[in-house]
This record gives sequence, C-alpha cells and structure tokens, in this order.
Amino acid sequence: MICVDLDDYRNEYVPTVFDNYAVTVMIGEDPYTLGLFDTAGQEDYDRLRPLSYPQTDVFLVCFSVTSPASFENVKEKWFPEVHHHCPGVPCLIVGTQVDLRDDAAVMEKLAKQKQRPVPHDAGEKLARELGAVKYVECSALTQKGLKNVFDEAIVAALEPPVVKKKKGCLIL
Repeated sequence: MICVDLDDYRNEYVPTVFDNYAVTVMIGEDPYTLGLFDTAGQEDYDRLRPLSYPQTDVFLVCFSVTSPASFENVKEKWFPEVHHHCPGVPCLIVGTQVDLRDDAAVMEKLAKQKQRPVPHDAGEKLARELGAVKYVECSALTQKGLKNVFDEAIVAALEPPVVKKKKGCLIL
C-alpha cells in the first residue's frame, strides 16, 4: 500500500502496527479517495487489530503468492477474523508479489521445502470457497495489477454483494 500512496517501492519488509494512508484513484472520469489502513498481523496484536475494523467498506485480505503459509492464513485466520468482526462487509482476496512467482531463486527455495508458489487458480478457488467478492493479484514492485486491486475494491464497496437469507423454520 505504501507504493500506491507514496509511489515508492521498498525492498525491505517494514513491520507495521497500524499505518494509514489516503490515495485517490480514478475510475473512468470519477475520482475516489480511499482510506487505506494497514494493520499488524503479528499475534501480539490480535486483540488490538479488530478495533480498526468498524466502518470499513471493503477488506483486502492479502497473501504472498510465494508463501503457501500466508495463503493458508487467509483461510485459517484472516478471512474468519474479518467476517467475525464485520459480517457482510465485502472482501477481496489479493495475491501479492506476483513478479516473484516464476523467479528461479524463489522456486528453488520453495522446492527445498517441497512447496511451490500459489497458482492463480488456487486463489480464485479459495475466493469462491470463502465467499469473497473476487480474487485479484498484483505486484508492488512492477505495479502490475495494482490499479485493478483498488478499482475492484471501489466497485465492491459501492456495490456490496447481496447477502442471501437462509430459509428455514425457527422453533422456540
């Protein structure tokens, strides 16, 4: 998100506790200002992080396509957490670092652990299984797909999905 706001890509990982930015994105002729909130993922912040969730219009649940563990965390931790605290709020699953999916060094490192990068179709399948609005991918380094991530987030916020009501009988 820093690269969108500041037009700056950072090679080193900079851990965050809570950062926020504002960025204006054009969709057609219309400008939309997005408030972006980047929250800490560390377990130490599990009780603090949800305090930033109220009034959120759309969530971007991100994982690195070069980290199968982060992909699993979408299903096991992030998506359940978001929907527990903000049921009905649209959510996009975002695969990041797509520029590294075919990188020889990354492939070799993952192969040593008997793993491989997360393929695009696995992200789409997970989004369908979880009921996410959409699966999108991007690279902060090359900026590939980055505008599309925010365009899709705006569309999801402006046109939230219709929540299907369960039909049934309630006996008290």
